[in-house]
Amino acid sequence: MNIILLGPPGAGKGTQARHLVETRNMVQLSTGDMLREAKDSGTEMGKMVADVMARGDLVTDEIVIGLIREKLEGDTKGGFIFDGFPRTLEQADALGKLMAEEGQTLDAVIEMRVNDEALVQRITARSTCGACGEVYNDVTKPIPADRKCTNCGAEDQFTRRADDNEESLKTRLMAYYKQTSPLIGYYYAKDMLSRVDGLGEIDAVQDEIAGVLDT
Repeated sequence: MNIILLGPPGAGKGTQARHLVETRNMVQLSTGDMLREAKDSGTEMGKMVADVMARGDLVTDEIVIGLIREKLEGDTKGGFIFDGFPRTLEQADALGKLMAEEGQTLDAVIEMRVNDEALVQRITARSTCGACGEVYNDVTKPIPADRKCTNCGAEDQFTRRADDNEESLKTRLMAYYKQTSPLIGYYYAKDMLSRVDGLGEIDAVQDEIAGVLDT
């Protein structure tokens, strides 16, 4: 099963993707992770990525699609989770064409809906384990008193993103709504869109997503 997770920064896409990787043996395709992996791989595609990034240029859609193609032609395991791609209608068209060429289908597009004000409050209180990426929150999931990550056991590795502040978040949200929100209508018209409450408790969101995938 191949799915897309849609949602603004901080909606919990990464947390839910990790859960699907662990419980359904899916492969998370994060654009940022793929680019970093490619840059260090030494392959022809990797050299191209490294050159673009060294110049400070934006990586083209063609390069990202090429990286995704390599993944689709590898071990598919339990299917793919597209996280951070597509971001635009042009990318959505390119992904659909690629999936068809590779004999794959896109089975679900899940929008993690949020209330912007509540999202800003949540993200400005967010910390992350630098060792494993586990997310904590000052209010809903405080860092343990012993400063050890409950997921991996790393001690005192908690960090806050420099741009997890109200002004930066509003800028990132505006960029998301401008570039990515048209995808909601795009996939709705294709009868592929499902919605879940992105601000619910983690377990509740997991259950909602499972309900979509198991329908």
